[in-house]
Amino acid sequence: MTEKNYNPNQKERNAMKKQPKAKIIENAPVKEDKVEEKVEEQKENEETKVSEEKTVKVDDKKTKEDKKEIKKPSKKIKKEEVYVNAKSVPVSTKYAINICRFVKGKRIGDAIRDLEQVTLLKKAVPMKGEYPHQKGKGMSGGKYPQRAAKEFIILLKSLAGNANNHEILEPIIVEASANWAPAPRGRFGRVRRKRSHIMLKAVEMKAKENKKEKKK
Repeated sequence: MTEKNYNPNQKERNAMKKQPKAKIIENAPVKEDKVEEKVEEQKENEETKVSEEKTVKVDDKKTKEDKKEIKKPSKKIKKEEVYVNAKSVPVSTKYAINICRFVKGKRIGDAIRDLEQVTLLKKAVPMKGEYPHQKGKGMSGGKYPQRAAKEFIILLKSLAGNANNHEILEPIIVEASANWAPAPRGRFGRVRRKRSHIMLKAVEMKAKENKKEKKK
């Protein structure tokens, strides 16, 4: 017989060594249960997030539809008067005042045509002062301010665009005024550049006639 057979406590020691292995085996299924629980929790969280996103999208759609419904009844306000205010236009104030006088009381299209004739040196703008006589009905002195006429054509076209936007069919120029604007200096302060503030106002022709009838 060997010494192992004579040791009575050997079996007990072997049994004690095997116990932790048995514990690990017992605890293994518990870990699997925890993993399954975590997976289920993740799935539930994902489902709640998806449901929240759907609700948010539905709310956004509702708000957009509500905004569209609110915008539908709002109508465009029709204006009877149309303005153009130009600041610091590179035009002599003297020329600008005379062109305003020349343009006032005309339709916008007629005024543009007349100024185009001025740029072609076929029609003169009547001016007061020591200017040479020019051909034209009731004209004593006049001149052909070509550069100023081109600037006024741009302003009149923008005025016509404003009138078209506000559905004014037959716009007529009621007011036209020009004022002196602060002029910048040239290089090294030698030359004083010419600048003017110009204001043009147009009204529908029918509205103007109705105002005259009311005054009478």
